[in-house]
Amino acid sequence: MTHYDTIIIGAGHNGLVCANYLARQNQKVLVLESSSTIGGLASTHEFHPGFKVSVAHTAGHFSKKIHRDLSLQDHGLSLTPNPLSCVGLDLQGNHVVLDGDTVSGVPETDQAAYANYSKLTKRFANLLAPFWLKTVPPIGNNSLPEVLSFAQLGLKMRMLGKQDMREFLRIITLPTHDLMDEYFDHPILKALLSWNGLIGSKQAPRSPNNSVMLMLYRMSGGTNGLHELPVGGVSGLIDALRSSAESRGVEIRTNTPVRRIAVHGGKEGLRATGVQMDGGEQVSARNIVSSADPKTTFLTLLGAENLEIEFTNRIRRIRSEGLVAKLHLALHDLPKFTGLDQSDGQLLISPDMATIERSFDDSKYGQCPTDPVMEIVIPSLHDPSLAPEGQHVLSAQVMYVPYKMKNAWDSAAKDVFTDRLIDKIALYAPTIREQIVAKELLTPIDLEQRFRVAGGHWHHGEFALDQLFMMRPTYGAGQYQTPVRNLYLCGAGSHPGGDITGGPGHNAAHEILS
Repeated sequence: MTHYDTIIIGAGHNGLVCANYLARQNQKVLVLESSSTIGGLASTHEFHPGFKVSVAHTAGHFSKKIHRDLSLQDHGLSLTPNPLSCVGLDLQGNHVVLDGDTVSGVPETDQAAYANYSKLTKRFANLLAPFWLKTVPPIGNNSLPEVLSFAQLGLKMRMLGKQDMREFLRIITLPTHDLMDEYFDHPILKALLSWNGLIGSKQAPRSPNNSVMLMLYRMSGGTNGLHELPVGGVSGLIDALRSSAESRGVEIRTNTPVRRIAVHGGKEGLRATGVQMDGGEQVSARNIVSSADPKTTFLTLLGAENLEIEFTNRIRRIRSEGLVAKLHLALHDLPKFTGLDQSDGQLLISPDMATIERSFDDSKYGQCPTDPVMEIVIPSLHDPSLAPEGQHVLSAQVMYVPYKMKNAWDSAAKDVFTDRLIDKIALYAPTIREQIVAKELLTPIDLEQRFRVAGGHWHHGEFALDQLFMMRPTYGAGQYQTPVRNLYLCGAGSHPGGDITGGPGHNAAHEILS
């Protein structure tokens, strides 16, 4: 039987990041991927002959540190010169545009308010940024790392100054609706800035909890919340991670689903020893690392019978029902949005906060939103290989699409909602219907089935205060280690969470090597 230092389950970007860091320390690493392609939710698939797309259509705020550490530029990774502009679409063509540190399309009063808002929130994002790339210690053991970690956070807060420290503590749990109302008047600008605090979460503008925290999380990549895109699209990042890993001796096997994590010993000394594939093959390793979501890892791959009931109950209680769908359109021409010379960047269809709130209300009762909100990109503008020459792919993230429908998800329900989404886009791009070659709608259930993600949730679990930091995914597994010795987590269900950041993979590798 072949033996490895570490086996990683799943070749999403976090699994590949983790593999790279381990291999840098001369570990013999095997990465096992169930699908035919690597990348997980960032993998590229062909939904119509010649037309390809990724579920994750931008690179989020992938860590610059990881980029440097792994020398990804030597493996073909380069980013577009500037972050994508973010455009709040207006029916009359009077769009609101966030580009770098400036905003246009709003009154001067809102422009001035944005300058103050941006400066302050940048400071808060920079305060939190170092803690996304480190293990958050558990509460209660009073160890030196724990004391130093919280002392560092306290010192950084003190360095803000008394006034800003008070403001940070005040706004951190505010609903985005309240924060936006404090600063701005323009309805599209409010919706535009709220988006980063809501997308991928089960929260609405008026929801208390941590939407402001999620905004700061997405601002901490150094682009003020705007998204960067690798040259060649998201697949450019995945290809670079693969090339970097293989150059360090990492073995990556696709079409190799893992059936079980093998364990040895009794309840008092249970440890992971290897994996068994669907075909029956067994491979052993000193460490097993799962980039799968926590429910899949513990309840399916490991098995509840190997864990204490209190722990499995906490895993089952993780809120992980997705609320985002993906719409893909194959187009024979570049869509023309009214009032836009170039349909580049992130295009947001969300006229105001009330529309977002109503969409959320629909989803609460198991209904698709009657007036949907969405974020659109044309990834083929940055990666022409995604579509035949002269043709394009439209990729939309549609918020508040329920995992559990009041009336079950079937082909008829998908067709009705797809038509509703296209009708909504057509209000801003009137000729879009005539340009459509093919279409695909992926509901949260589709994402669950295709990518083996419990609940079809991008983040592997809700981004909420009780599922963050040392509580992510739950206590007893919040520091990448698990109740089973030599079994670790490195997926989005671990700190700091979802999006394409590389943080969980980076942190898990350092925990394994420490």
